[in-house]
Amino acid sequence: MNPKILFENNSSGEHPTSLENSKEDSSKEGSPFERIFSYPIERLIKKYVSYLTIKPTGEFTPIHVDEIASKIAFVYEKIRKIIDWKEDNLLRRNAIERILKRKLISEISKLDFIFKVDIDQIGEPLVLELIRGGHLPNDKIPQEKVVEVQRIINKYFNILKNAPFSTSGSNFVFKKRINFSDWIIEIAACEIEEILSPPVKENTLIETMTAIMNERIRIIPAEALSEEEKIEQTYIAVHQTLFDLDDGITTYHLLKYKYPNWTNPPQEFLKQITKDIFKIWKEIEDELSHPLSKEFFNICEKTDTAFTLLSDTLDSLKNQPEKISQIIADRSQFKELITNFYNKRLQTLKSRLFKLAIFSTLSVFVANWFTFFIVEIPLAKLFYEGFNFFTAAVDFIVPSLAMFILVAIIRPPAKSNQEKVIDLVFNFVYESGGKDMFEIKLKKKKRPLTIFIVSLFYLIACFLSFGVVAGVFYKAGLPITSVVFDTLTIAINVFAALIIRNKAKEITVEEKTTFWEFLLDILFLPVAQVGSWLGNKWREYNVVAVFFNVVIEMPFVTLIEFVEDWRNFLKEKKAEIH
Repeated sequence: MNPKILFENNSSGEHPTSLENSKEDSSKEGSPFERIFSYPIERLIKKYVSYLTIKPTGEFTPIHVDEIASKIAFVYEKIRKIIDWKEDNLLRRNAIERILKRKLISEISKLDFIFKVDIDQIGEPLVLELIRGGHLPNDKIPQEKVVEVQRIINKYFNILKNAPFSTSGSNFVFKKRINFSDWIIEIAACEIEEILSPPVKENTLIETMTAIMNERIRIIPAEALSEEEKIEQTYIAVHQTLFDLDDGITTYHLLKYKYPNWTNPPQEFLKQITKDIFKIWKEIEDELSHPLSKEFFNICEKTDTAFTLLSDTLDSLKNQPEKISQIIADRSQFKELITNFYNKRLQTLKSRLFKLAIFSTLSVFVANWFTFFIVEIPLAKLFYEGFNFFTAAVDFIVPSLAMFILVAIIRPPAKSNQEKVIDLVFNFVYESGGKDMFEIKLKKKKRPLTIFIVSLFYLIACFLSFGVVAGVFYKAGLPITSVVFDTLTIAINVFAALIIRNKAKEITVEEKTTFWEFLLDILFLPVAQVGSWLGNKWREYNVVAVFFNVVIEMPFVTLIEFVEDWRNFLKEKKAEIH
């Protein structure tokens, strides 16, 4: 595969195009963008303007759901947001995953003799559920989309059903089947979401930032990393920084990049990728955990502010696409827009972080409430201990309080940051903006003694932090089992708070660290690493989410469908009265 292939939006059925060929096209005489924009920005504007100006042809039949049933389902989705601890940009895809797991439970659990489902009839109920839950607009989605969604479900079900599992080691195979099913369903949910709500602007911005950063990142020595590996690692880092996308959507885009036929595979191609699916899975996992991935992430995190503000600018001009190139080409007008959007994000930063803190804290609080009665009380009784009102209050309040304290100390960027952001935007947007280069050195000199001392201090800080937290719970009189349990809960909260702190850097280019922040990092980073591992395991074994999926969601969806049928029946009876 040509490593210089740019990432195109394949949802429209286009194939990737060569970066070199595209550069030749852009340099042709008569281009309205000549000598103004850098090539990737020129391409971004052209694609976005083209998308905005294409008018839909023909008539379509919109999908309609009952408003009363939709309101009930919307409330349930708000509750799920707390339970699943997901961010806004992941809510719709998370809902698609939940529906697919519920519909495909017979295939995943191999209990098809209990749970009967017609695979060919999943598409329409899935789309209807998404509209009822407020994830898609009512009366806006064409009926024809159901056919495309059903085609996607059939494709991934085919892979899931025919994947070449080994028959040896039943426990291992069962665990592998569950993990593989989750992976396939995540990718299927990404493709379904892209069909139902194409993220044209977002995908094009990802392509643009990838092209710019790949050109400006220099590997030393250059031969240590192939050009294709460099593009892939840049692409992954852009996903993680620009829109805070998770491994699921990154994996889906990597698969489309590696296999141009992925979204619309011929039968022979589908058979081949099904046969090689575990090899493909491992290759993608290796790329996501590449040894240099952190280096690419750090560089892209410092520069993503420019593309975030460019995204805001494009959003503001979507109703006047014919003026986009003209406005951005005018440096003074463009600078005014960038400044306004920077100030707007700065003003709303604290409230948005507070919102994130509330939902993440509520998620842990709900989980704590659930595990308090299911795990902590039985364990306390087992060891002849118990709770009183004070210890129970400490059990619930301290983890939530820790989250709010950690979020409260987040500082906005320095005043000098604004000018640096504008300079960076101009550097990327305009052809005459210059080219700042970023280096990744592979052969760094290692000092064993320094590494040993730093690692020792890191370990001491880890034990000290956990010791202080556990000591607070122990002094409060909590049972020893709850001391352990709540200390680990604090670790998850610290991890969540550090993620929120990283999100506070969305408009930060010039990062200044105070002595107290340096000291907090020493104490909290080891705890956050433990929290990261626990958080990932929590998502994998979220007992509250499983409880809602199996015990509540199935009958709840049936109830919603019954309400909608009842409403339709009443409408028919009303129509008879005339």
